Amino acid sequence: MEILRRSSSLWVLPILLLCFFINNGVFVDASHKVYMHLQSTTSHVDASKVHRTGYHFQPPKNWINDPNGPMYYNGVYHLFYQYNPKGAIWGNIIWAHSVSKDLINWIPLEPAIYPSKVFDKYGTWSGSATILPGNKPVILYTGIVDANKTQVQNYAIPANMSDPYLRKWIKPDNNPLIVADKTINKSQFRDPTTAWMGRDGNWRILVGSVRNHRGKVIMYKSNKNFMKWTKAKHPLHSAPGTGNWECPDFFPVSLKNKDGLDTSYNGKDIKHVLKVSFDVTRFDHYTIGTYDTKKDKHFPDNTSIDGWKGLRLDYGNYYASKTFFDSGKNRRILLGWANESDTRDNDVRKGWAGVHPIPRKIWLDSSGKQLVQWPVQELETLRKKKVQLNNKKLNKGEKVEIKGITVAQADVEVIFSFASLEKAELFDPSWADLYAQDVCAIKGSTVQGGLGPFGLLTLASKNLEEYTPVFFRIFKAQDKYKVLMCSDASRSSLKNETTMYKPSFAGYVDVDLADKKLSLRSLIDHSVVESFGAGGKTCITSRVYPTLAIFDKAHLFAFNNGAERITIETLNAWSMANAKLH
Repeated sequence: MEILRRSSSLWVLPILLLCFFINNGVFVDASHKVYMHLQSTTSHVDASKVHRTGYHFQPPKNWINDPNGPMYYNGVYHLFYQYNPKGAIWGNIIWAHSVSKDLINWIPLEPAIYPSKVFDKYGTWSGSATILPGNKPVILYTGIVDANKTQVQNYAIPANMSDPYLRKWIKPDNNPLIVADKTINKSQFRDPTTAWMGRDGNWRILVGSVRNHRGKVIMYKSNKNFMKWTKAKHPLHSAPGTGNWECPDFFPVSLKNKDGLDTSYNGKDIKHVLKVSFDVTRFDHYTIGTYDTKKDKHFPDNTSIDGWKGLRLDYGNYYASKTFFDSGKNRRILLGWANESDTRDNDVRKGWAGVHPIPRKIWLDSSGKQLVQWPVQELETLRKKKVQLNNKKLNKGEKVEIKGITVAQADVEVIFSFASLEKAELFDPSWADLYAQDVCAIKGSTVQGGLGPFGLLTLASKNLEEYTPVFFRIFKAQDKYKVLMCSDASRSSLKNETTMYKPSFAGYVDVDLADKKLSLRSLIDHSVVESFGAGGKTCITSRVYPTLAIFDKAHLFAFNNGAERITIETLNAWSMANAKLH
């Protein structure tokens, strides 16, 4: 899937959007549509098996996108997701359904929701699940009612509460529950959130929308019966110049520990997170702040930038995410979607498109300024053969190969250390207005520096014709240091299709360097490199399609291209078994 973030500089997006409006007349629908004008017809060798993942979630064939309404119910994890049962491109979207006991191995079931009624005849798009009092789950979802893509909010309930897997869902005839009034753009009105109950006993949900390029989340309230919804006087939050907001998520996080909180929790020592998927940038942005329950308004902290340059859940190929409270293990779990970066024709040829990154536990950092994410512990059950490297010195220009495991399908954890910060390069003041990924494109893994670049060369061919480096580079900016983390796909494949998306993804890492150490974890899975810097403070997911570095021809190196010597204090790497998708 080729998307508008093809440019490494987001400042050109308004220009791209203007061109798109002129050439196409309308803007296509967010995570629900492929940007057809950017698709290629270039063909190459079939990649149906070469680039298919081994332990990331994806169905056997066809297109998937957003995770919908995930929930933990009676000891079972439920994953609903947007799915095209008829092909590997967007279209014919239904709610597919899989269940799991561990968030890693999944059992596919029959579809839960699909177009069948007048209130969803033209589509069943994203939504959320809420567990009502009495342990009764309900799904809220967006229905498309006509060819103009008029959007309404519907609900569905289990047909048989005694079925442990909740295989069948009913859409009652009193749908839709919510219809847009004249103040709302009816074709950009979608993705209802998990509901939460306020102190007044009324339920609340958010629906993503936009007006005059101002993204917003519209609040609706209902009494205890969950059936009669009224629009609030004002949105929970909005921000100018941000475009349409999709897939909103709103939840509390603890200031005291890493435990998750129920969505309706509103006790002491908490902050609230508002996450939205920006249709224009195609990234998931979030703010941390205070939820004023009397005014029903979200006020971001002064440390949370409210807009395109704000915090992201993942600085790579990661979109349309959704969290849920896992009451079984008292944690909040984050699920997301990583679309393809290959051409449309290649997606059709291989017969599938889209994967879900590994579910992540998510919590508030001790600083209170950002979220931290880490792969769920259950993933470690797939670890097999292990290799280890300790106290290995890497001088400028040196690299060491990690051998003895299957590096095309691996889990790698490494701690790097350095003796001094003195050789850190000066941060160029002209970069201040650039995005981190632009700096990464300028200062890549091959540009020798002072303190860095150092990190891993993943999915590398033997002679480095192909590789995806994940690395750090440390700069000095006035009286402080800036840590840049990159996952650079620009050399990931010898494929020369001009429309293949091979970006230099990057984010800055807010980390204390007093101990002169940086940690990195990378989950490598054939066409996915999912990386976590500094214990999950900065996360980057890349989709890559090597031609040489495949299966047992793939290599993995640790490297240093900086003047300061780097020590690999510890490196642990495991071959990963396949997850079970029955």
